Amino acid sequence: MILKNVHPAYDWQEIAHLALCSRLMDEMEENELTPKGLVTYQFSARGHELGQLLVSQLLDRPYDAASVYYRSRPFMLGSGLSLEEAFASDMARTGSINGGRDVGVVFSMPRRKRAMVLPMAADVGSQFTPAAGYAQGLVYHKNELKTADLEDSIAVVFAGDGAVAANGFWSSLTIATTLKLPLLFVIEDNDYAISVTSPHQTPGANIAANLASFANLKIWDGSGTNPEEAAELAHRAVQYVRSWQGPGLLRLRVPRLSGHSSVDNQAYKEEEALQEEWTRDPIQAIKEYLVPTAMRENVWERMLLDAKRDVRLAKDAALAQPYAEPETVTQFALSTKDNVQQVGGLLAAGIELPKGTDVPNPVDPRRINMVEAIRRTMEVELKVNPRCLTFGEDVGYKGGVHAATLGLQKAYGEGRVFDTSLNEEGIIGRAVGMAYAGLMPVPEIQFRKYADPATEQINNSGTVRWRTNGRFAAPLVIRIPGGFRKIGDPWHSVTSEVTFAHQPGLLFAAPSNAEDTVGLLRTALRGNDPVIFFEHRAMLDAGWARRPYPGDDFMLPFGKAKTITEGDELTVVTWGAMVERCELAAKDLEGVEIIDLRTLAPWDETAVLQSIQKTSKCLVVHEDIGFGGFGAEISATIVSKAFLDLDAPVERVAAPSVPVPFSTRLMEGVVPTIERIRERMEFLLAY
Repeated sequence: MILKNVHPAYDWQEIAHLALCSRLMDEMEENELTPKGLVTYQFSARGHELGQLLVSQLLDRPYDAASVYYRSRPFMLGSGLSLEEAFASDMARTGSINGGRDVGVVFSMPRRKRAMVLPMAADVGSQFTPAAGYAQGLVYHKNELKTADLEDSIAVVFAGDGAVAANGFWSSLTIATTLKLPLLFVIEDNDYAISVTSPHQTPGANIAANLASFANLKIWDGSGTNPEEAAELAHRAVQYVRSWQGPGLLRLRVPRLSGHSSVDNQAYKEEEALQEEWTRDPIQAIKEYLVPTAMRENVWERMLLDAKRDVRLAKDAALAQPYAEPETVTQFALSTKDNVQQVGGLLAAGIELPKGTDVPNPVDPRRINMVEAIRRTMEVELKVNPRCLTFGEDVGYKGGVHAATLGLQKAYGEGRVFDTSLNEEGIIGRAVGMAYAGLMPVPEIQFRKYADPATEQINNSGTVRWRTNGRFAAPLVIRIPGGFRKIGDPWHSVTSEVTFAHQPGLLFAAPSNAEDTVGLLRTALRGNDPVIFFEHRAMLDAGWARRPYPGDDFMLPFGKAKTITEGDELTVVTWGAMVERCELAAKDLEGVEIIDLRTLAPWDETAVLQSIQKTSKCLVVHEDIGFGGFGAEISATIVSKAFLDLDAPVERVAAPSVPVPFSTRLMEGVVPTIERIRERMEFLLAY
């Protein structure tokens, strides 16, 4: 049916049908399914339907993508999510988009008939920087890869007015405007962030007005419930961003016609405010826009009946689905050969990099330091893989504060090796979006402590494969230097590797020398999981850590430890800078076997247990704080699986529960010294 007297860019019959379906679903969940316990956590989109459906229809290019939030179900329906899937997601059934692993409105979806929906997280504001990264990925595809069918694809990110106070919003705004990215921000302003009103979120309660003078940003502001106005605003905004002149921000005023969630009764709203919101109901506005000028009343009524039927059938079909079985819960925690993701990384793009060897083949006996090992490995991988790129603060012309990327920008250009704004959320969030665009991003965080602002994005990159039921993944390599050097301090000398090792879905490497650095970094760069690559500052130029370059094909498997010295009296388990100190501490001691784990996630449990079968004693040495440190995990595993092999308690040498001090003298009381390590070795040998 061709509808007349309406904006021609849209299929208004579909908009009306899906708006009705979305509204009926919300009402059914709120009034029936949630009270019965069939939906345990419900977020309504009532009042938000129109603008989302309009934008969904405009995103029809091959690489269009959207980053959404928890009130975006109408957009999901417009992008191809079925009604049954939508119900099943809120009911946590097997046919849901995430298999019951995540909240039903935490959305993601590979491309169907319209935009791909990037995996969201429930952290408010976390959807912004991955969208910026995906938009930058589009630019990379165009400029570096010369992707043929890119056309004028764009990225869109949706959010409520409360989210514009978040770190991720301002970070992504900086990224998008400084780089003039094809990114459209759609802010649905419903005046409330749960109960907090707009003036407490944004000065003057209008983010569009505040950003009117923001350089390189085009602004549109208006009603999200008036069909004629909203349709024109959405069309102008999308068409402008498709021109690739720069980003835009579309603010749509909408009412929130339900509580924040199913547990919010809106008692903080006055009755007058509640009544005013209903005067802006977009469903009624859509009907008035279409009837009678574009369709007859009976057509609308028939559409309403069809929507009621479709919603009822979808609900019944979802209720018939089973719940996932508990034994399947660990699936998709990490990549496997049998379950390759549909979106994200190289494998999803059909690209396999060359296999390597774990046998070193040095052609030059010259010993290089760890900095050169990193640089040479990155140089090889940038040449082998045109989808590999590296970035961070000072990573470009300066070559990084540790000189690990020195010369790479000159060799490979600013499109592949570049500086970023000073925001770690933005560095890692954009890397996640680039991974979704089929790239292999290698972001650098200057020091371990500086990664703290990016914690959400780091953790979410690890769980995305699991949360999306194996459909999406974000393979990337995050390089993070850290640890003490000749001097320390609380800001540059932190290790706290247990923080990352504890997070699901992340791999963690902590090489102690140049050879292992090459092998583990290359494996990470050719892998299919997100990796934290920890580069110890004390070892970057240490003489002990220098080794000959092992060759361009050298790759080491994660989870495979290395025996540094062999013995049958005492097993010493360590990693990073402590490997050298343990070796020095064991000098002239008989029977000490030192194991360098090299990676903590996974860690080589087998090698440790086999060693303890010989020695019957174990000492774990690490630089991080002892309380709750990774040594506790190793000790617990030994006690659980090798208790009968032990002839002495498992001992640890680690830091006390204080930061690393600036004073070199004080630092001796924190970072394990050779003397402290040797004392514990001698204690156990004599036990």
